[in-house]
Amino acid sequence: MTNPRYDVVVIGGGPGGYVAAIRASQLGLSTAVIERENMGGICLNWGCIPTKALLRTAEVKHLIENAKDFGLTVGSVTADIGDVVKRSRKVAAKLSAGVKHLMKKNSITVYAASARLGDAGSEGRQIVLDTGEVITGGAVILATGARARELPGIDVDGKSVVTYRDAMTPETMPKSLIVVGSGAIGIEFASFYRDMGAEVTVLEAVDRILPAEDSEISAMAGKILSRRGINLKVGVTVNSVNAVSGGVEVVIGSEGQTDTLKAERLILAVGIVANTEGLGLEGTAIELDRGHVVTDEVMRTGEAGVYAIGDMTGAPWLAHKASHEGIIAAEHIAGQPAGHGISREDIPGCTYCRPQVASVGLTEQAAIDAGYDVKVGRFPFKANGKAIALGDDDGMIKTVFDAQTGALLGAHMIGPEVTELIQGYAIARKLETTEEELMQTVFAHPTLSEAMHESVLDAYGKALHF
Repeated sequence: MTNPRYDVVVIGGGPGGYVAAIRASQLGLSTAVIERENMGGICLNWGCIPTKALLRTAEVKHLIENAKDFGLTVGSVTADIGDVVKRSRKVAAKLSAGVKHLMKKNSITVYAASARLGDAGSEGRQIVLDTGEVITGGAVILATGARARELPGIDVDGKSVVTYRDAMTPETMPKSLIVVGSGAIGIEFASFYRDMGAEVTVLEAVDRILPAEDSEISAMAGKILSRRGINLKVGVTVNSVNAVSGGVEVVIGSEGQTDTLKAERLILAVGIVANTEGLGLEGTAIELDRGHVVTDEVMRTGEAGVYAIGDMTGAPWLAHKASHEGIIAAEHIAGQPAGHGISREDIPGCTYCRPQVASVGLTEQAAIDAGYDVKVGRFPFKANGKAIALGDDDGMIKTVFDAQTGALLGAHMIGPEVTELIQGYAIARKLETTEEELMQTVFAHPTLSEAMHESVLDAYGKALHF
């Protein structure tokens, strides 16, 4: 049996792995990707993409149900959950096929297998596949991602108690639902199922939902989601989850008091766990910190010739962070200049609930805690002409500046299409744009982006329309 050698072997074909492979190939390196399931990984097949397809269906349903607000008369809406899921899976399948095409286009060899690190030698690192094959990589990029975290004592049965994977392919639509965890995944599912007609309760251990966001944005999100009929319970612990006739029974605790909730289904959305098992890390110099692989600024691990990227290296657990890290690793392997690396504060985060939430940089409190003297601007979408015309004017844009230098420390948004708008501030941070340059930038009218301008103006007492 031959032992093929590649300049780069990537273990994992998700948004970090396949992008790393493409960049490596572009730089003239012979490249292979090993993927045990579907090209595109969890994000494309079971996360980012199919959930957005589901949320789009929910958004369209909401618009039709409120068509009268736009002067339109439409009949009642009936949702076929089978067709809703089918569309979501079709979108994911189309993109997964697209990734396969990109592998072929870039002359990247793909192995359908699981893999572990083998011995290192003069030619590189051996990679042992579960098919019995052995290949060699001059450099290896680990990109195996992560999986849903489960809580001790809670039996995930895939029916009444589920994680994100089963939650996005329901065979029936539950009349009642409990979501444990109010991060981006939990809130997106809560938003989808509520728009589809379910009674939804969200349980969160800390004192506010979307705890990674700026506290003002979290508070506004809480008010809007509560107004939509989502029952938010914060500062609670889950004491027990038991299967009962017709669903689940959950005992929660708060301030010494207990309460019992019942629902047809429960979704666990309490974070993720890095996929590091079975990779052959034992006996290597690869270091783990709370389950995640430790890397340097160019994504090298402690083991010579082995890099790691994406969710397995820790927060933020975002596809675009993984892709960027993959590019950094590939370019370093090819001997390219290190460039500016990646600052986690420059990575935008997006939550695609209704209303959308997006942010980049430091929250106001984090900036204060870091010792900055801050100037803060706010602008509500209720004062934005485009948002009013869209019939979607809940929310605001908040900007945080360094009062001494005018540097944009952070931007935080909730409202219509803010997951698209946030990139403007992400670019501004990357270019080290000051408040003066942002204020002098001409924003088109009427657009949602005008609210971005007004928020900057407001931080310096110059807001024009509020």
